Parts: sequence; structure tokens; C-alpha cells
Amino acid sequence: MKRSYLFGLGIIAVAVIVIVSAIGDASSYVTFSQAEAMAAAGKNKQIHVVGELKKNERGEPVGIETSADKLSFRFIMVDEEGREQTVYYNEPIPADFKRSEQVVIIGGFHDELFLADKILMKCPSKYQEDEIKV
Repeated sequence: MKRSYLFGLGIIAVAVIVIVSAIGDASSYVTFSQAEAMAAAGKNKQIHVVGELKKNERGEPVGIETSADKLSFRFIMVDEEGREQTVYYNEPIPADFKRSEQVVIIGGFHDELFLADKILMKCPSKYQEDEIKV
């Protein structure tokens, strides 16, 4: 075989390996109940849970507790099933965290606590038209 054919086959093989490994890392959003079941089954890495911050009747977030040094915090998140769960994040509170419409946490369960490695937020868009009240 020519070297160019071997080189082309090598590139195709590397591309297939990259695609297969990326598919293995992909995950879908789950609820806290599903995440807890996954943790019990030993699949406690990089679980994605989507939900909202727990809010009071005025729509303000409640249950956010920062550590004394402000380098970590806990908050209460409500998933799509309505289950409330305490989440611990070992980083400072992200900017606009309290204004977020939706939160995705990536991490896993440890005892009764969800330990988040990453937090992704969907914040209100500044490009949305304001509602005009008549």
C-alpha cells in the first residue's frame, strides 16, 4: 500500500476513537432521585442535574449559605420532579447566581449531600423585551 493510504487510514482510525470516547462522556440531565440511584449503582461521576434555586413567595432565592471564608457555599436546588436537595460547591458563588433562571450542576452524591464540581447557569437574557403593562 502507498504511504498516503496508510496515513489516511490512520487519520480515520484516530477520528473514530475520538468520536467513540466523546460519546462515552456524554450524559443527559437526570433528577436527584435518578442521580441517587446512579450513585448507589457506583456510577457517581459527572452526573448532570437540572433545576432551579429554591425561592420564597416573592421569588427570591432562599437557603444559600456561604462559608466563613467565602470560598465555598451550599444552596437548595429544586429539580424537575420538585425534590429539594442541598448542594455543596467548593468554589465562591458565581456572579449572577441568585438571578439565574435555571441551574445545571455536575457532580455526584456523597452521603445525603450532592457535591457539585461545576455549576452552569441560565441567566435572564438582557435582550428579552420587557413586558409592557397597560
